[in-house]
Amino acid sequence: MEKQKVFAMSFSSVYPFYVRKAAKKGRAKMEVDEVICWLTGYNQQALQRQIDEGIDFEAFFARAPRINPNASKITGVICGCRVEEIEDKLMQKIRYLDKLVDELRESQWRRF
Repeated sequence: MEKQKVFAMSFSSVYPFYVRKAAKKGRAKMEVDEVICWLTGYNQQALQRQIDEGIDFEAFFARAPRINPNASKITGVICGCRVEEIEDKLMQKIRYLDKLVDELRESQWRRF
């Protein structure tokens, strides 16, 4: 199976888009960091280190200390796909993150 292009994208190149997307919904960078840390188990310093190192999504999730055990409760549609039905585990984690950032607007992500 061909590797998805997004897997090789640097997390640090996409991170500003998450922050901008949240800002358009009246949310702060701190809240984006909170959902990323919730999902991945990184603390704030470790998250910043990953951003500074410019690692790709594949390494970002591979290095994650602990994917939140409640991540599988994240459901819904993102980018036209139901996140709970995505078979590729890395793509599913990336879409989980997309979904969490989308749901920041009403703090709905906390239900997970």
